[in-house]
Amino acid sequence: MRGQQALIHSPYVGRFAPTPSGPLHFGSLVAALGSALEARRHGGRWLVRIEDVDVPRAMPGMDGAMLATLERFGFEWDGEVLWQSRRADIYASALERLKAGGHVFPCACSRREQAEVPDSILARDGSLRYPGTCRSGLPLGVRPRAWRVRAEGTIRFEDAIQGGQEEELARDVGDYVVFRADGVFAYQLAVVVDDAEQGVTHVVRGADLLGSTARQIHLQKQLGLPVPNYAHLPVATNAAGEKLSKQTQARAVDEESSSRMLVAALDFLGQNPDAELGGASVRDIWAWALGNWKMERVPRVLQLPAAELARR
Repeated sequence: MRGQQALIHSPYVGRFAPTPSGPLHFGSLVAALGSALEARRHGGRWLVRIEDVDVPRAMPGMDGAMLATLERFGFEWDGEVLWQSRRADIYASALERLKAGGHVFPCACSRREQAEVPDSILARDGSLRYPGTCRSGLPLGVRPRAWRVRAEGTIRFEDAIQGGQEEELARDVGDYVVFRADGVFAYQLAVVVDDAEQGVTHVVRGADLLGSTARQIHLQKQLGLPVPNYAHLPVATNAAGEKLSKQTQARAVDEESSSRMLVAALDFLGQNPDAELGGASVRDIWAWALGNWKMERVPRVLQLPAAELARR
């Protein structure tokens, strides 16, 4: 659905980019709402992108279901929806540029081989950090399984919600994959190429992706792409403190209670919605939200699980 609020000459371009591995849940609604409202507050454009580059994870028909859910909740986006699964040639071109610049190297290591390296070191996110086995070249006759970026340097950026961030790539992440052994382009590469091509200037998304941002900025610099501004919203969790996701069996948003769910999402984002909005129409809730949205009210973290807010 094409949005009507955007100003043609605004430099602000935001986006919402769900992965169709499951239905939209409350955490997805929060991310979509925060990014859309911030874009509209600046008179900017708001795009929707389906991040299905990891085709094996995508559920058939889920992309269409997601778009239909967004429309039922009153979301209006600008321009055509972009599907990553249709852009392999674009990502391949970016990978060739990384190869030409000497920023990547072929890797023949399997996950099992990496795990068997003595004294393996964990990266910041808890995964095994690549030990650098193939950094200096592959043995004669060995075929590469993947391509990895040489993780070098320190990335610093200011997040509009989470504050100053710093990551030393070699220590905190290690050499990371941009083309996988199964022939799939990695999320990190696809997202920076897409953001640049779509002219995205501001990325507003969940804080579960904060750990990916330094790698994305690293790739943007290596490819000569612009670096957007970043803002990472608090993550919606269940009663056990786990992020809402397909893996934690997060329930789909209740489309029959769209008004109540939208008000709960505004509450989650610290906007203090008026009490009478609980019985308002979706259109009226959007009118209130567009007139009252303030990014500075969004908390860095949330003290209550999403389910408790949604019951209010």
